[in-house]
Amino acid sequence: MDLGVIRKVVHNEQVEVTTPVIITWHNGKSRMVGDFRALNIYTIPDRYPIPRIHVTLTQLSQAKFITAMDALKGFHQNVLTDNAKKLLRIIVHCGIFEYLRMPFGIKNAPSHYQRMMNTIFPEELSEGWLIIYIDDIIVCSETWENHLTRLERVLQKIVQVNMKISLKKCHFAYSELKALGHVVSGLSLGIDKNKVAAVLLKPIPQTKK
Repeated sequence: MDLGVIRKVVHNEQVEVTTPVIITWHNGKSRMVGDFRALNIYTIPDRYPIPRIHVTLTQLSQAKFITAMDALKGFHQNVLTDNAKKLLRIIVHCGIFEYLRMPFGIKNAPSHYQRMMNTIFPEELSEGWLIIYIDDIIVCSETWENHLTRLERVLQKIVQVNMKISLKKCHFAYSELKALGHVVSGLSLGIDKNKVAAVLLKPIPQTKK
């Protein structure tokens, strides 16, 4: 509540509410999200395209310098309309709460966010050196001078639209780094070993189901 993401509803106008669920991330941290599966059934799909991973990785494979940034709680940087707030309410033991900012778990959130990001950086995307994958921002260049110029352009726009970036997830001007589940550089492309380990450590299925 202190972050302005949700607020308590004093008077609940006869609208549907949902219960929250706890999601545990790969880093061991937990996050409470609304169970919006019922709402998603009746939501008209927003068929805005999300970039294809293999195309994105091809762009990265040509780069000598790569910078990767991550929007801080990206979905929560989108303010909801009043009508949307009423549809995104959760009930817990201490009352009913509504989201003020776009939550995780709603059907069209990724498409909406991708469209918003593409609208912010149209020229950079058309020039082929900027990659936006939902809340991941990747700048790639073949020379150091170009990389500094391109990075400055992107950072200026980030400041202009008041976007928040997660500093701990920023990696500036690397020749090789992890991006979109892969280890990429101008010389090679490989799968992130941590992703492979997560699969290998899963128990072997004992039934067909």
